[in-house]
Amino acid sequence: MTEQTHTKRVFSGIKPSGGLTLGNYLGAIKRFVDTQDSGVETLYCVVDLHAITVWQDPKQLRYATRELVAAYVAAGLDPAKSILFNQSQVSAHAELGWLFNCVARMGWMNRMTQFKDKAGKNAEKVSLGLYAYPSLMAADILVYHATHVPVGEDQKQHVELTRDIAAKFNNDFGVPGFFPMPEPVIEGPATRVMNLRDATKKMSKSGESDMERINMTDDAETIAKKFKKARTDPDGIPGEVKGLDGRPEARNLVDIYAALSAQSVEAVVAEYAGAGWGVFKPALAELAVAKLAPISTEMARLMQAPDELDRILGQGAERAAAIATPNLHKAYDIVGFVRSR
Repeated sequence: MTEQTHTKRVFSGIKPSGGLTLGNYLGAIKRFVDTQDSGVETLYCVVDLHAITVWQDPKQLRYATRELVAAYVAAGLDPAKSILFNQSQVSAHAELGWLFNCVARMGWMNRMTQFKDKAGKNAEKVSLGLYAYPSLMAADILVYHATHVPVGEDQKQHVELTRDIAAKFNNDFGVPGFFPMPEPVIEGPATRVMNLRDATKKMSKSGESDMERINMTDDAETIAKKFKKARTDPDGIPGEVKGLDGRPEARNLVDIYAALSAQSVEAVVAEYAGAGWGVFKPALAELAVAKLAPISTEMARLMQAPDELDRILGQGAERAAAIATPNLHKAYDIVGFVRSR
């Protein structure tokens, strides 16, 4: 079989676990919006099948799913430009995931560091889904023949596994290039947003204090208050970027400013060189309010209109399935399944 070429297509997804933070926005959603107008087909998914690898309250899962699509839309993702949907409405994900369970090797799965981190000492008690979900993640990507996957640094290993699964499938069945070798996309400042009270830790919805994080549902007053009270160090903004080395709180705030203002860290340091935190933090707070408060306001409106959110997800799922189902059926034919036409 002649090796196939693939049109550039971007796929990424976020798990609906609730409690969206600035880290979700800068690390993923803002990048999704930036990519949307690049002329490349984009699919952004709410990965609810991944959510149930640990037990979820059904009512809360529905709420978190709608909250995430509300965040997508409020942040600027246009359902007419990007395909927005939830994973469970497109059955091809789960079907191809099973094929990949039969392609992936146990040794590959045993090397996945995220499973070890999440399971800890209770590996015998966690669900099979938590162990096997990287092969479903590979299916999420490859069922669309996606070529580029925006991910956080902690998900890069999963894209590498996806490439391994694609290569083995293509080789085992003699179909060179049937599945593409997707590239992880990790770029720009603030790909990893840190805790506002302890910048050695990642910003998280589960932190002890709400002051540690910026929630995507925070109003303007709360956003400003949190940045003004963010922990810093005695020194101000240095004259060059290397002056931020060993200063995690300083680096975190400068990274956040750079990401929100769409500038490089170098440009921010040059602009504020020599300034104290009494100058920089109010400027950061003002910038953050301008960028984030309209999003939280629109999210609140959308959450009062669940039918509108469900319609967006349903229409997106139809568009996604129109791409995924033919690719799945081709994979079934390659494997040798008998199907009625």
